[in-house]
Amino acid sequence: MPRIVVVGSINMDLVTLAPRFPRPGETLLGTQFFTAHGGKGANQAVAAARLGAQVALVGALGYDAFGDQLHAGLTREGIDLAHVARLTQVGSGTASITVANGENTIAVVPAANAQVSPAQVEAAGDAIAAADAVLVQLEIPLETVDATLRRAEREGVPVILNPAPAQPLPYEWLTRASCITPNQHELATVLGADASVDFRELMRACPCPVVLTRGSEGAWYRTADAAEPRHQAGFAATAVDTTGAGDTFNGALAVFLREGMADAVRKACAAAALSVTKLGAQDGMPTARELGAFLAGRAQAGVRSRRGSP
Repeated sequence: MPRIVVVGSINMDLVTLAPRFPRPGETLLGTQFFTAHGGKGANQAVAAARLGAQVALVGALGYDAFGDQLHAGLTREGIDLAHVARLTQVGSGTASITVANGENTIAVVPAANAQVSPAQVEAAGDAIAAADAVLVQLEIPLETVDATLRRAEREGVPVILNPAPAQPLPYEWLTRASCITPNQHELATVLGADASVDFRELMRACPCPVVLTRGSEGAWYRTADAAEPRHQAGFAATAVDTTGAGDTFNGALAVFLREGMADAVRKACAAAALSVTKLGAQDGMPTARELGAFLAGRAQAGVRSRRGSP
């Protein structure tokens, strides 16, 4: 069983379904509203746990109704919350999400997530030292991201840096990360480059391995021992809600990383494809059994196709 430590945000998602996105200044009638557990850190932790990993989460929640619900939900997923702080001075983080035609817009209020500290990372040092991989994103203070990269490097544990929300990052961080997992826009932002530059050129310029997500097209990846990026095709799926697809990808990548980058990226693409078929960031995340059945079905279909069977 892989052991994964996730350092990141925990949010309550406030989701509105609408026929389209409202224009500035426009009031638009939605078709449905619901709350869902989210936050990039929590999402990636849940994705990894459902795929069979033993997961510990480092984060923060307020002592409020959302915090209670989020804590209970993560506990049900079997995630170790020993390093999730409960804070009285701030509320739990929220994300206001509008979903229209299978796409989404998101506005995040960090709240307790802005208080996740380097001290919490140091307190989780034993868990990090025992981990097969560490995941960290940018919805928490940058000093805490830096502390995570340093501690993982010190322990010799692979650390996956998901650079979202996108911002320019210190070159030193890129040398410490085992790999980064941006989309094309995020990669250009991280490197301070022109977004019109071909993404493969940007991948070659990055000082660490890159796994670049391309939505339904799948992903491109460049390992430390390969000069040229390689492509993993996406898996066809009917998109209902793309919220959490990237987090599913990252959680799966961490779980399967020890199997080698090619297999890990393939399984991460499959897991992400499955995740968009249901509403909600976490509700669509597949279990290990569901992912195995999905991949087995695709393999059988490929055999029938090669044999010319109907």
